[in-house]
Amino acid sequence: MKPFKHLALYSALLVGISACSHGPAYDIAAESAKANQMFDDMYMEHVMRSPNWQSFLGIKDNQDKWSNIDDAEALASVELSKAQLAKVKTQINPAHLDEQTQLSYRLFLERWQDDIDSLKWRDHAYPITQMRGTHTSVATMLINQHSISSLDDAQDYIARLKAIPNLFAQLQDILVKRADKGVITPKFTWPEMISASSNIITGAPFDDGEASTIWADFNKKVAKLDTDADTKKQLLDDAKAALLNSVKPAYDRLIALMQDLETRATNDDGAWKLPDGEAYYQHRLESITTTKLTAQEIHDIGLAEVNRIHDDMRAIMKQVGFAGSLQEFFEFMRVDPQFYYPDTEEGRQRYLDEATALIDNMKGRLDELFYTKPKADLVVKAVEPFREKSAGKAFYQRPAPDGSRPGMYYANLYKMSSMPTYQMEALAYHEGIPGHHMQLAISQELDGLPRFRRFGSATAYTEGWGLYSEFVPKEMGMYDDPYSDFGRLAMELWRACRLVVDTGIHQLRWTRQEAIDYLVENTPNPVADAEKAIGRYIVWPGQATAYKIGMLKIIELREKSRDALGENFDIRGYHDVILRNGPLPLSMLEEEVDKWIAKQRL
Repeated sequence: MKPFKHLALYSALLVGISACSHGPAYDIAAESAKANQMFDDMYMEHVMRSPNWQSFLGIKDNQDKWSNIDDAEALASVELSKAQLAKVKTQINPAHLDEQTQLSYRLFLERWQDDIDSLKWRDHAYPITQMRGTHTSVATMLINQHSISSLDDAQDYIARLKAIPNLFAQLQDILVKRADKGVITPKFTWPEMISASSNIITGAPFDDGEASTIWADFNKKVAKLDTDADTKKQLLDDAKAALLNSVKPAYDRLIALMQDLETRATNDDGAWKLPDGEAYYQHRLESITTTKLTAQEIHDIGLAEVNRIHDDMRAIMKQVGFAGSLQEFFEFMRVDPQFYYPDTEEGRQRYLDEATALIDNMKGRLDELFYTKPKADLVVKAVEPFREKSAGKAFYQRPAPDGSRPGMYYANLYKMSSMPTYQMEALAYHEGIPGHHMQLAISQELDGLPRFRRFGSATAYTEGWGLYSEFVPKEMGMYDDPYSDFGRLAMELWRACRLVVDTGIHQLRWTRQEAIDYLVENTPNPVADAEKAIGRYIVWPGQATAYKIGMLKIIELREKSRDALGENFDIRGYHDVILRNGPLPLSMLEEEVDKWIAKQRL
């Protein structure tokens, strides 16, 4: 016989032995398709319980409603997850699946179990914070995700306005219940939350000022409707009545409760103050970093990285000829006017225009780094005025899956003194391209993966990629201005310091002021940045540790690949491995990179 006939006979014998030993033969492609359909169906069961989630995905079935946020809904969602998990375990045999679907199976089990386990800590989370929460998300969702292209869309928008009192009643119940358990955000957060809520009911039709945020949005969207003037007038009248008779009273009641809770709040800041706080914080760290690192280990990594980056900054000091200490150089970078645009509309527009230009330039260089690129477009926007005081420095909102909404890089231009031009380049790469827009848009555009992977998240992976994306352009010759390169290091330093201060606050019981002082002493950022950042880390335990832990792992795996493959290492292929599997826990990411290395060696 010819060699190939021997091989064919041997393969047939193996199939026959397998069928005799393990029951009927199975079709891997069919079993994988069945599993993926089950994953999609189960994901959509959860989506269809959440009108907010549906709006995010561009589904309009229930866009006249808000998601329930009460305890009953949380319990029902977990019970659904338990039933789904049991069904997957009994009806899917992972040995019968192709390689990619086996990964989906493992991810499904891990994510669903994590959701189930997290119910234990539901009451430890702050229902609203100065960063985010239902009190502001109703406005951001209406503005950014509730499009109006038909009469039904407009009427659904009005229905949502009328439903805000019921939603806020649920929120108020949660706030009171958790406060009674000692879960109240620290005292410093309440003025900002009250102010953000008051901003939404400021302006017409609530008073004689300019149009309020929601009213302006609705007017703008209705004006573009293809309908007659009488219909438009009726819509505006109905929306105005809903704002005055439903939205304003709901906010008034919520603000009154906020003012009461402010009197009960304390100045204790860390998660250690919560019931079983140490265990809760370790749970948060493991969930956020997808590692088993302890708080002390993360703290020590942060200290080491801070020292390393300080040394790199001293090299730039020498390059630009600055005579003085590193702390003096920090002060120079904080106050020298050459690094800040005017606090005017012209200054803000200049910032947006130049950030857009940086992203456009990087778009033209993507072939050097990537085989796979996103289809969705990206726009740069200023954070809306009603939330700019409390919102973060910059952030990204992924595009609508149906292409109706582009990805959005939001720059917070509330105070131009908090947006130095030397950090502009790194911020644009992180939030835009090749950062979050590349990762998140590509993820949701992936063919063949179940939806829970395409739209899922793994914070260390996502934010690690964002921080890694600040670094990669350096290797391409970007940051040719040494001050801009200093800005890149300043942002990496900020993330290294996060490891120190997050664990300092929540594990080592640092005070808020001690954490602020650490950032001021060790970074070039102004005091206002430090104050705002520490406020964020206090109300969001563990989240800030994701960036540096994730970046370090992505760089570690890249260098491992480069060492293993030598001249055959392809940066575009490596980035494909990172991006074309969707968000993964860091341990699974390493497994996928190891498989890729092995395949490249064949």
